[in-house]
Amino acid sequence: MPSRTRSVVPGAALATAVALLSPAGAYAAPVPGPSAPGPVGGRWTAAPAPGDGARPSAQDRPYFYLEGAPGAVLEDRLTLTNPGGSAVTLRLRGGPTGSGGWISTAGQEVRVPPRTRAAVPFTVTVPRDAAPGDHPAALVAEGSGRTATVPVHLRVTGPALAALSVEDVAVERRGSAAVIRYVLVNRGNTPLTPRLAVDADGLFGPALRRAARTLPVTLPPGRRVPLTEPWPDPPALDSVDVRLTVTAAGGAHGTAGASYTAVPWGAAALPPVGLLAGAALWRVRRRRRAAKPRQGSPAAEAPQEPPQEPYAAAVTASRAGADA
Repeated sequence: MPSRTRSVVPGAALATAVALLSPAGAYAAPVPGPSAPGPVGGRWTAAPAPGDGARPSAQDRPYFYLEGAPGAVLEDRLTLTNPGGSAVTLRLRGGPTGSGGWISTAGQEVRVPPRTRAAVPFTVTVPRDAAPGDHPAALVAEGSGRTATVPVHLRVTGPALAALSVEDVAVERRGSAAVIRYVLVNRGNTPLTPRLAVDADGLFGPALRRAARTLPVTLPPGRRVPLTEPWPDPPALDSVDVRLTVTAAGGAHGTAGASYTAVPWGAAALPPVGLLAGAALWRVRRRRRAAKPRQGSPAAEAPQEPPQEPYAAAVTASRAGADA
């Protein structure tokens, strides 16, 4: 594509200077006079380029939003504003790694004259094998001891896939409490805000029930995040199966678990005593459950003797008279 330079400055000399100092493909314009608000402190700034005739600022477009199919080439412009009295040379690059590597600027270095605003074109080349969904990136400008980062929200069109898994579940004892460790993995192509439910069942019945709640974390596609769940009152003596269930929008669902055996120090030193105590506790709880009448069941009746036949009654009476 042929390079071109457009300058909108008063005076032929200043226009020529801007054209010579700007890189190929960059457009320059003078910064408005003192009557218009400018960057604080006279420092250079970087922001998405607004529409023609508008003054670029973070309020116009706080970030770039680009969307396209795999294999598409997307275009936009970055505005660099230098309100100071001396020229600045800024280095441009895409970041972070990954989708940031899809970004190419018109020049890796841009020299912005004093009191000048330069619009630098850049392109985003979406790989043909890019997964549909969101791919966060950024444009980074560095110079004069400063770094400015402008977010680039890239979205690759295509069917969205929401997939979430929970892995590496483990329970660790911490004094009289415990902590449940686990890892959440976003295996889809769209960001997820997970919900977590926790259940634990032991030999003596339910040990923990926590309804699903939204976690304060958002998982980008492909991200693994280790998390912990406090358990302040685990059983002192029990063998427990812990289950974690995670869900998210789009039908994402995952379940994993771990076994946890709680043994108090005394029972660990004297295993028979601990076993006897556990057995006794189990028997007491079982008896209490059995003692509770079932709801709606009739009350137990006293046993009654079966009615006697007339002949048997007469024989019994005659024997009683003979004995007398």
